[in-house]
Amino acid sequence: MYELVKENLRRFSDYIAKILRPSLIKTFMTTHFDKEMVETILSTEETSVTSAAQMLLDRMCYLEEEGWFQAFLDTLFASDYTGLHKAIKEWDFSELEELKEHRILLERIEPSITKLIKPGELLTHMNDCLKLRECEEIKAVETQKGYIAASEKLVDTLLRSDKPNWFKVLKMALDACNCDQALELLESNGGGTASMGSGSDGEADSMTTETVTSVSFTFREEAESEDMLMSTNNMTVTETPSEFKGEYARSGERKLREYQKELTDAAEGQNTIICAPTGCGKTIVAVAICENHLKKCPGRAKIVFLATKVDVYEQQYKLFKEHFSFTDPNIKVTGMCGDMALSVRLLIETHDIVVLTAQILVNALQSGEVPSLDMLSLILLDECHNTTGKHPYNNIMTRYLDTKLSSSTHSLPQIVGLTASVGIGTFKDRTEAENNILQLCANLDTRVIATVTKHLDELRTFVHTPEKEFFDVPRHTCDPFIRIIENIMRNIEHLAKNTYNIESLSNIQNCEYGSQKYEQWIVSVQKSCRVIVMKNTDEERRICRDLYNYTEHLRKYNDALIINEDARTKDSLDFLDGFFEQVRNAGFDETERRLTALYDSQRPQLLFLATEGQQNPKLEELRFILEEEYHNNDQTRTVLFVRTRALADAMKKWIDDTDSLKFLMPGVLIGKGRKSNFNGSVMTPTNKKGVLDSFKSSDQSKILIATSVADEGIDIPQCNLVLMYEYVGNVVKMVQVRGRGRAQGSRCFLISSNKDRIMKEKMNMLKEKLVEEAIVELQKLPDLSYKVDRLQREDKARRDHVSASPQKPKKQGSYRLLCAKCKTFACSSDDLRVVQKSHHIALDRSMFERFTTFPHKKPISFDNFTKNKKMLCGNCKHDWGLIASYLTIQDLPLLKIESFVVQDSVTEEQFYFKKWCNVTFAIQEFDMKEITPQTWPLRD
Repeated sequence: MYELVKENLRRFSDYIAKILRPSLIKTFMTTHFDKEMVETILSTEETSVTSAAQMLLDRMCYLEEEGWFQAFLDTLFASDYTGLHKAIKEWDFSELEELKEHRILLERIEPSITKLIKPGELLTHMNDCLKLRECEEIKAVETQKGYIAASEKLVDTLLRSDKPNWFKVLKMALDACNCDQALELLESNGGGTASMGSGSDGEADSMTTETVTSVSFTFREEAESEDMLMSTNNMTVTETPSEFKGEYARSGERKLREYQKELTDAAEGQNTIICAPTGCGKTIVAVAICENHLKKCPGRAKIVFLATKVDVYEQQYKLFKEHFSFTDPNIKVTGMCGDMALSVRLLIETHDIVVLTAQILVNALQSGEVPSLDMLSLILLDECHNTTGKHPYNNIMTRYLDTKLSSSTHSLPQIVGLTASVGIGTFKDRTEAENNILQLCANLDTRVIATVTKHLDELRTFVHTPEKEFFDVPRHTCDPFIRIIENIMRNIEHLAKNTYNIESLSNIQNCEYGSQKYEQWIVSVQKSCRVIVMKNTDEERRICRDLYNYTEHLRKYNDALIINEDARTKDSLDFLDGFFEQVRNAGFDETERRLTALYDSQRPQLLFLATEGQQNPKLEELRFILEEEYHNNDQTRTVLFVRTRALADAMKKWIDDTDSLKFLMPGVLIGKGRKSNFNGSVMTPTNKKGVLDSFKSSDQSKILIATSVADEGIDIPQCNLVLMYEYVGNVVKMVQVRGRGRAQGSRCFLISSNKDRIMKEKMNMLKEKLVEEAIVELQKLPDLSYKVDRLQREDKARRDHVSASPQKPKKQGSYRLLCAKCKTFACSSDDLRVVQKSHHIALDRSMFERFTTFPHKKPISFDNFTKNKKMLCGNCKHDWGLIASYLTIQDLPLLKIESFVVQDSVTEEQFYFKKWCNVTFAIQEFDMKEITPQTWPLRD
């Protein structure tokens, strides 16, 4: 019905995307798109308005409901997009095309004209071509950031204007405000009405030469922020006269530092690992490599830049987009991550550079949408040290190597990896470190490890390695809070042993309360108790449910002890209070009532200890360090790394509650995660951007509390103090975390009460030196290529052997799915269907009698599914999965296999699977013909 409309939207998308700002037509989006898609578009707009508009147009091409196009036109008109409304309604963009020359002119002189105007004065004369909201935003920027930032905002707004008179209105406003220099700049560059170089007789005066302004841009790159490297605010602008030759000369050349040139040159036309410190501008090197590649392969280059995480993707996509839109707008850059319903192949075919999260490319290769890596000419892998094991990077490179080693008629892309350290895997000496690095080279098909060698002195002037100090802090001693919690845990263990011999359910022994090993013991016991089989099925259900409740409460008490070890007793008590509130709200059985009563009986004493008890020695040490550092330098900027999201929230509350530290106004940077027992623990991209922006501002947040989400890839602004609070990993993590302290004279402290943890970090420092020595040796190795080739052949032989081994056939029997918590029957395996090879649904309407539902907090769409509700066991409220619609089919149960026990209908043997791919029985492919209006509700 709308095919012609959609075709025209695609045809004229370049015009529309350069004008439309999605947030100004939000009412249309909220009416026709799901909430998650609206948030994605608006989040993208923060980094690139054009990309967000293109995403909006792409999604509109999937709309089918009656009236959406007219609603779009009506919203455009109501939002004062009169020029765009007319162009789309008549499918005539000639008037907008006439504005192109003015846009090019304004873009060319933007760096100069923005220094010559005061937007607040101009706005009163520009109501005819600016929307009220746009005027208010420009005023706000001027108030908060000054004239130049507001001038840039004004220019950007005009460049996206659909008003045919905007250029004329701008000149009139400049004239009215006596901005003579700006007006002269505008007119001398071709914006005047008089013809240039014409004599009094109307004939061209060939002897006259006109001088015009040539704007030369020289980038000043600051080590602390790769985002800052690409900002137009960090250009040196010089104006020099040049002879008019029919075109206006413009230089967009970015001058790399010498060490960046060294790294860029090393990757010229060959597979390369670029290993350079955090903060040296590796992404700038990647951009330079892309520019060289585009020049070398004009019209043929297809580049993909891969990121490991969505946060890093957004940062790098913004950098690439801004850079190429400035230096060469003809280079088409786009990006894709998460649940964006876009065609990867189409993006590659229609763009020069595509920024992706790695799993997106893996999925496209597996589905056949991208038939081969031969489509690409260059792949860049950010944080390439991850190219091991089952990581998506290694999945992509395995396909690459299989093609290379199996065929002589391939055209594979160049591979360039970027990393701060290649110190992967475990190793005890330099030889083992060399072997690990060789394996990484084999995985990335490279024989070149590029490091800075010729311009080390220059590198050291920009990249500062913080001094490392260790604070060995005593643990809690004789803490009555710990004794009470451990006593409760012993009572629960006693109750569990009276129910069943739980010691027989796990081989893990000697587990201390408040340890990761105790957590592993709980997981092991829960896994075993799910598949207990007894003659009396009612007794089996009761025992399994009781054991699940006992172990789940033990897990929470163990978590509370871990929190108490690193944070305040108050934070540990808040954690337990939150858990028991969830238990009460869920409606509990007799066992849960008994366990809740056990907690309630001890809570008054726990509350007293939380308010009046002893302080955590580690927090006291941390408080002393922060007070001392900020007393000596009130401009100190700190990043505090912690291990968990729960601890990040607890540390923020502690700083906010501490009188001598509350002035720090901490920001928290954490991952999205699935669940959290602390409020506010889920962070959207918008939240993260706000936290980082606040940290950049000197009068706002002075300390950033971060989990591992910040140690790799994310660009954190300059800081001079890095605190690792019980935060220790491998060599790569150590290098990346330490690299967050980029300012000269910065320091890095490890605060720990665990001597083994301190010793591990000291060993990491020694291993770092081994890695550096190993790289030097490998760079000198004459037979490096031979060793890499041998490793690749050996790896290929192993893969071929595994592929040749016959797969164990799926069983054809009938099975019953039982709730993993209470053993209630859910459905039969005969009713299961697999959709798109990955989603598992149950076609059993009677199943609705055995579960309850409640609305999903974040209803989003993926793979033609739209999740609407959460699905819980009707008996014990255990999470079974989701209720979703698929295409036109409503209310389909989408099952999580980890929530069930699978029982053989004949032998009654029980099995537990964590993932659907591990299931041993066959599941039928879904066929739309099975669905009729009589068997299942359909959407109109």
